[in-house]
Amino acid sequence: MTSPGPGERVRPRNEYPVREVAGARLRVTTARGSGTMPVYRSADEASDARVSRVVIVLHGRLRDADAYLLSAQRALAAADVDASDTLLIVPQFLASADIVAHGLDPETLHWDWTGWMGGDDAAGPAPISSFDVLDSLVEEVADRSRFASLREVVIAGHSGGAQVAHRYAVVGRAAALLEEQGVHCRYVIANPSSYVYFDKLRPDGDGGFSPADESACAGVDTWKYGIYQPPRYASGDASFDVLEQRYARSDVIYLLGESDCDPQHQALDRSCAANAQGPHRLARGLAYFDYLCRRHPQLAHRCWQVPGVGHNGQGMFNSAEGLLALFDAKARADGMGERQGPSTEDGAAE
Repeated sequence: MTSPGPGERVRPRNEYPVREVAGARLRVTTARGSGTMPVYRSADEASDARVSRVVIVLHGRLRDADAYLLSAQRALAAADVDASDTLLIVPQFLASADIVAHGLDPETLHWDWTGWMGGDDAAGPAPISSFDVLDSLVEEVADRSRFASLREVVIAGHSGGAQVAHRYAVVGRAAALLEEQGVHCRYVIANPSSYVYFDKLRPDGDGGFSPADESACAGVDTWKYGIYQPPRYASGDASFDVLEQRYARSDVIYLLGESDCDPQHQALDRSCAANAQGPHRLARGLAYFDYLCRRHPQLAHRCWQVPGVGHNGQGMFNSAEGLLALFDAKARADGMGERQGPSTEDGAAE
């Protein structure tokens, strides 16, 4: 990372090529074309037949999938479960600059810096959505000829990855694909900057909600903050009324760091549309859960606050709440799984 020259803007941290690219590849084929997706796996394919739980972990805006794999491995080691029954998969949503910097095969899927967070189509080699990638991952693990013992798939993300997990939970096909195979699907959404609202109501700052004004706050009611002008993937036959009802019935856990409450955090979305959801991530998450509870009195979702943790993916996933959300497990009795401190900028922090 070099310093900007005279007159150059300071580039955010995510606008630099990644340090490392995953070695394995997932072939993604759709009616709109095909491409390959870099992925990390915690075990080789020889162990697939005994795997009962797959956890798909989605990295943040830095695209540091290697750091997220390490964080998830630490969490799995800390959980009181048989780690050999769990497979961790971390897809890597690369930017166009990563392809050039690492001399990658032209078939490698790539997006602009952040378009993958909202389900946008790839810039190349084919217009394939980041949500199409998740469909392909889920289809692969739903193959009973390979994963004969599978009983649960968890799709978890922190920060930018949580934005993917949340929006995919609303419009994606994972739950339906897995239910056909008798496999349960859970979404774990940790510290995203924003959420999809299903109408014009937004937090009013006094514990209630009032209509937002699109003319005064551009984008407040459009995707990825609202339901209007969704990406190509979400422009299918199902209405958002139907998608909302399905989402409300889904198994969703929101993990919110109690210290993720900095309204000036450098990685926080501070656009007008995002600020309309609250001043910081903790407030936005609590308000969104309240919003859904009001709309769906029988809401199946859960919202857990993580004490002492800020905007830190490792801290969130390695907390007692994180281990329970990811693995249905408590921490091991040997002292592993202790809480991490407040926000950092290292590893899986964003």
